[in-house]
Amino acid sequence: MELRAYIAGRLGSQQSALTFLVKRPESYTWRLFAMNEKLILDGKRVAADVKEGLMPRVENLTQKGITPCLATILVGDDPSSETYVRMKGNACARLGIRSERIHMPKETTTEELVKTIEELNENKEVHGILLQHPVPGHIDERKAFETISIDKDVDGVTSHGYGQTALGFGTYPSCTPAAIMAIIDYYHLPVEGKHAVVVGRSPILGKPVSALLLNRNATVTTCHSYTENLSRYVGQADLVIAAVGKPEFIKGEWIKPGAVILDAGYNKGNVGDAEYDSCLEKASAITPVPGGVGPVTISMLLKHTVEAAEKTLGNNA
Repeated sequence: MELRAYIAGRLGSQQSALTFLVKRPESYTWRLFAMNEKLILDGKRVAADVKEGLMPRVENLTQKGITPCLATILVGDDPSSETYVRMKGNACARLGIRSERIHMPKETTTEELVKTIEELNENKEVHGILLQHPVPGHIDERKAFETISIDKDVDGVTSHGYGQTALGFGTYPSCTPAAIMAIIDYYHLPVEGKHAVVVGRSPILGKPVSALLLNRNATVTTCHSYTENLSRYVGQADLVIAAVGKPEFIKGEWIKPGAVILDAGYNKGNVGDAEYDSCLEKASAITPVPGGVGPVTISMLLKHTVEAAEKTLGNNA
């Protein structure tokens, strides 16, 4: 009898069986893998759990006269960026977080954008600042990012924040790397001593998630566009982090049997950076796209915003 079916019989349902599997620190997850089952790492479930934990914290802040506030800045009229900003605003509203949307024209200069960010830094009613990426090409995006106060850098985009994350005491790591770690923790996936291969080295994904895994005592290999014989490195991995930004780039034939795949990609056609079907055949656990890392990323942004608001409560005490 399959382990999941056996537990379902004992506990009464498939749903309770899955809950039993993922919420026990004794790592029943890995026993499931040993039975040749596949575990789909459900990001919607993880995000719901995060947001459920935030609700009483938001209520507590509200009772004390503080409404957590996330300011989102959109420069230009990129349709995808507009969609992302709207999704984040809706997520804030459902949780009782105020979303202040600032839409600037595509002709905005670096100096104008920096001034807007500086004003938000000084606004005590704003607890987090998110500059939607990408900005128009004529703007110095890095300069704009670096203008964000470290206390309000809830998206983890400043070099100051990245440095703190790498050294192990960062308050707000970049949201997608934080989401990957949240999924790992929710499902009790072992990290210590495991070989993690991160494919991609962007400053807000590949590099910070490599640092977070290293801080958890994983042995980390970070691969990039200059890596020779990439498939060989991927084939050695216990954990594969797909963060390359290319649709279905990671092939199932590269995957070591039993590896865990966390796909942070989202590409046209609703596909990730890993070739899902072929990777699923080899992996013991995998995040779907959509419904994997993405929902948890937004929940991490909400979590960081609430934490930033809580810090101001402490400062006012």
